[in-house]
Amino acid sequence: MTLERTALSDLETTVLEIEEESDVGDLVCSYRNGSDRMVILRCLGPDGFFLERVVFPFEMLNFACPKDSEVKIWTHGLGGPELVEALLADDLILDPVPPSMAADARFAPGLTGDLIESDTSSPWLTSL
Repeated sequence: MTLERTALSDLETTVLEIEEESDVGDLVCSYRNGSDRMVILRCLGPDGFFLERVVFPFEMLNFACPKDSEVKIWTHGLGGPELVEALLADDLILDPVPPSMAADARFAPGLTGDLIESDTSSPWLTSL
């Protein structure tokens, strides 16, 4: 095993860990809270499946659920809980980027974990 790991291999590892640990369902999903407010993700599925998680602003949540699950995103407003979004779990399926695309930095600059010459202006550069 090499010391350098790419962001893509970390994503693939996360997907594999979720699939191995989950005896719940067939779907591995991901939701990113793009808002500046904390939200609550509720996933309801067949056979009484229920998952509820708090997702902080700009956080990404990966989770497993059965097929035909429904995901609802809630926030808290002045009048109480507010439904922000209702989705099918099928819309949130996590599909890792194929290695052939990730190997080409033009498709995903910065995902390789190495500094890329064209990205030197970014204040968010990271290196392994």
